[in-house]
Amino acid sequence: MTSTTPANLSGAAADAAQPATIGGVAGAPTADRAARLVARVTGGEDSAPVRMRAPFTGLPITTLPQATDAEVRSAFAAAREAQRGWAARPAADRQRFLVRLHDLILDRQAEALDLVQVEAGKARIDAFDEISASALVAAYYGKHSAKFLAPRRRAGVIPGLTKAGELHHPKGVVGIISPWNYPLALTAMDVFPALAAGNAVVQKPDNQTALSALWLQELAEEAGLPAGLWQVVLGRGSAIGPALVEECDYLCFTGSTPTGKDLAGQIARRLTSYSLELGGKNPMIVLPDADVAKAATGAVTACFSSAGQLCVSVERIYVHESVREEFTRAFVARTAALKLGGALGYSAQMGSLTSESQLKTVSTHVEDARAKGAQVLTGGRARPDLGPLFYEPTVLTGVTAGMLPFADETFGPVVSVYGYTDVTEAIERANDTPFGLNASVWSRNGRAGWEVAARLKAGTVNVNEGYAATFGSVGVPMGGMKESGAGRRNGAEGLLKYTEAQSIAVQRGLALRPPRRVPGSVWARMMTSSMKLLRHLPWR
Repeated sequence: MTSTTPANLSGAAADAAQPATIGGVAGAPTADRAARLVARVTGGEDSAPVRMRAPFTGLPITTLPQATDAEVRSAFAAAREAQRGWAARPAADRQRFLVRLHDLILDRQAEALDLVQVEAGKARIDAFDEISASALVAAYYGKHSAKFLAPRRRAGVIPGLTKAGELHHPKGVVGIISPWNYPLALTAMDVFPALAAGNAVVQKPDNQTALSALWLQELAEEAGLPAGLWQVVLGRGSAIGPALVEECDYLCFTGSTPTGKDLAGQIARRLTSYSLELGGKNPMIVLPDADVAKAATGAVTACFSSAGQLCVSVERIYVHESVREEFTRAFVARTAALKLGGALGYSAQMGSLTSESQLKTVSTHVEDARAKGAQVLTGGRARPDLGPLFYEPTVLTGVTAGMLPFADETFGPVVSVYGYTDVTEAIERANDTPFGLNASVWSRNGRAGWEVAARLKAGTVNVNEGYAATFGSVGVPMGGMKESGAGRRNGAEGLLKYTEAQSIAVQRGLALRPPRRVPGSVWARMMTSSMKLLRHLPWR
């Protein structure tokens, strides 16, 4: 494994260096560019600013102001004021800015690729996944929002006499708490449909990747989004979380299961709706008829994209015993050949972990498994020679219950390989988890793969792919079962969740109670006969 990472500095020497480019990464945006993005947010005098550092080098990226409780509430007030005029505009008018934004994202992608790499430590090919996902979401809702929101006629209780319809009104101001691992894609997937539905947004991105979110906000306003509709606030959840929960009309959160449960309890007390995408321990099943070479190649992407810091990343692989040895040999060889690096550009195949806490978790999981008898087939060590947070992609076998990687989410470049003899057994083991976010099935027979996929308790399942097939198919819903979340993003559901459904019915002629001189028993018999006839009408 090789790297083109620049030499690292640390401690006081790093602070004193004051690099011309953020994070001290060659070719990265300048400190002036970062300062212009930071100027889009404000922080209170009572909140100490936070200095963020680049995972590749440990050098400073920028210093971020932190909002106070009062400033967050002020942001909601400003967003609520802007939302009134925005909601009054036709849906077709609102969605047009997304079409323009789609083009800007693609045309200006180099800026965002640099920011994502510097802030999150990704390889550039993984950062491009965020560009493509953001553009796909903008295009999808830029084309379909007005159709999803259009008033719809529904069958009335009495044909010809009851005119019924369904409307969708925006919730108001949506609070969105975004994670550090996919700062562009998950911002786009949550913010864009909320805006297209007629809402305003107050977003709290993670401090570590705030510049990426601010870049997308700046581009949205350049594409025609009125200023004030999308507010960005920065701060720790412990400081500004209560204001976000108390002021929002809908809460969208992506993060850990424990935090999601806590937020759900808080928001439920206000009888306000929410959606959550939470943790996962995602399985992959290799059926006996799978193309082993393709499955091994696909597993590398499924397990090690963004250094495994992906909510839908595979952490468990179940391989039929008839092909287990062949698959494992091919998978380990491909994993060991991955090129690690921390320079901007497409030279590296895997980047760095994003934080010291993630490095600690990954190291602890691997060492716990090793100490209890698991075998490390490749990887299994940190690489400080490449940068402060690099860890080799790691394949384990012999992982059993009681070892940390067996059931706990690692959220890093670590995967365990298991054998099985019966497909039903593999499905049961894949489902034996409190999580249910994503899964992967590999087979030469598409129908067989689909049938296995349908038996897996996961919100998204990919056949002959790791995660990108469902992740990129914006027209289908994405979300988790069990403790992996509630609600869905993408598709019509990903937009309509940000609305209040309203039913209106206009009754003409016959009343829905018996006329004064008709006995109730006679009326009930008449209605019973009518309902039996109505059941056969094709539109009911």
